[in-house]
Amino acid sequence: MSMAGTTSSACRSRKTSEMAKPGSGGLTYAAAGVDIAAGNALVDRIKPAAASTARSGVMAGLGGFGALFDPKAAGYADPILVAATDGVGTKLKIAIDTDLLGGIGTDLVAMCVNDLVCQGAEPLFFLDYFATGRLDVDRAARVVEGIARGCAEAGCALIGGETAEMPGLYAGADFDLAGFAVGAMERGAALPAGVVEGDVLLGLPASGVHSNGYSLVRRIVAAAGLDWHAPAPWGGGGLGAELLVPTRLYVRPALKALRVGGLHALAHITGGGLVENLPRVLPEGLGAEVDLASWSLPPVFAWLQTAGGVEEAEMLRAFNCGIGMVAVVAADRAAAVAAVLAEAGAPAMRIGRVVPGEGIRWSGRLGG
Repeated sequence: MSMAGTTSSACRSRKTSEMAKPGSGGLTYAAAGVDIAAGNALVDRIKPAAASTARSGVMAGLGGFGALFDPKAAGYADPILVAATDGVGTKLKIAIDTDLLGGIGTDLVAMCVNDLVCQGAEPLFFLDYFATGRLDVDRAARVVEGIARGCAEAGCALIGGETAEMPGLYAGADFDLAGFAVGAMERGAALPAGVVEGDVLLGLPASGVHSNGYSLVRRIVAAAGLDWHAPAPWGGGGLGAELLVPTRLYVRPALKALRVGGLHALAHITGGGLVENLPRVLPEGLGAEVDLASWSLPPVFAWLQTAGGVEEAEMLRAFNCGIGMVAVVAADRAAAVAAVLAEAGAPAMRIGRVVPGEGIRWSGRLGG
């Protein structure tokens, strides 16, 4: 993005803008809707946020056409690089409509780095792409500052990105976000590995709806006739603010759990819910038993289910239902791993186990 470590589209367009002399009567980039000065102002404003995420491995040289990172300086002897990219989905529309932009950047980071750690990788650096019809420096800066907070929490450096101002493509205050994360692990340390029958499933709690299922969320809210600024029906603050609670970052707890041994797999519960994501980390011939009554359904999901008349099976496919990550752990190490996770701020609960046969077998009911 227009930030430390890269040159923004606005900066790279500077020569073009300077070709039209003031008073010449010729067309200018500004008249076409692209504000180069705003791009430069954004660069200046977000440099401190990007700089605050510096970590070992980042190489100096801000303002170039690319950003450099040295895995060896980050402590890796024989690293394998792992890459992930993602967006925020239609949760972004709620942030735009409410102008509550402080957490959406953290969502972007979490959606990428939570995927990386499921491969056993430590996130090293992050880049973002911000596209809008008209660049508003304050609004864009709030988004990027949220990205920086997410990077700092995940221990990865925000080393660059891109701002694209594209009049006519995005209407009004609309914008879009994409994120790109790169991590590393030592050769031979990839997850999943060693999953066997009898392994315990530890569910790590979600912070809320995270960043999936928002097309359904928005449909339910519209059908209920609620405004984003109305009180949330399940309590707390305003409806929009409650639905915009950022996605929980699991990187630091997961990396600590990896170091104690016995962690065989991690499943990030995103689009498709437990139904789609848990089987992705289980080897052929193995499935899972999950006890839906082993955790409490958070109030936001209880309201969505009731207000939308959503069937339990659809809830489990559309939402995380309160479980944002599942750790598959050797039975004799489950207590030790759970203790490390809890100490790192991610208290886990036993929600099931690995069993013969593929797919998921459910017991109990959501919320009960």
